[in-house]
Amino acid sequence: MDELVERVDDQDRVLGVVVSRRQAIREGWLHRVAVTVCRDERGRILVHRRSEQLSRFPGLHEVVVGGAVGAGESYEQAAARELAEELGTRARPRLLFTFINRSGLSPHWLGVHEAVVPDAVVPDPDEVAWHGRLTEPELRSALQEWRFTPDSHEAFRRYLAFRTAQSGSAIQKSPGQGCRADHD
Repeated sequence: MDELVERVDDQDRVLGVVVSRRQAIREGWLHRVAVTVCRDERGRILVHRRSEQLSRFPGLHEVVVGGAVGAGESYEQAAARELAEELGTRARPRLLFTFINRSGLSPHWLGVHEAVVPDAVVPDPDEVAWHGRLTEPELRSALQEWRFTPDSHEAFRRYLAFRTAQSGSAIQKSPGQGCRADHD
């Protein structure tokens, strides 16, 4: 059964129209996708290779875990659901930023999260053929050598830029000031 998603506009506002994800992709309609960069306690990033039987990007590697935001779901709810479905783990993903992603099958809003995920995950074999943990330098090399999904390249590039900006702004901020991620 195809997932039901909500169409959104170029400001990420729900239009009140529910469609199948397949139709949203086919028609190029904006909808929402939630992904999570999964780190362990040592900062290594979980990377996985998609199962060969998946309809979208079979056998390609991914830096993120995620999928479509279902009708009535928030980005955070979808990210947590996807972590449970794909990795068999309960984690609290934290939304870092959103942007319109034009790479991949069709344009969509991508909500990028981060979560600390334990080493002991139990991936769904229908979704994940292999998984491992890489340091950031190892992952940079893998992105050059392995075949990754289009979302992985763009999400990871923006994720690193976000982290760099946050670490720089943390030095400049006084205690109690908040952080905000801008939309593109």
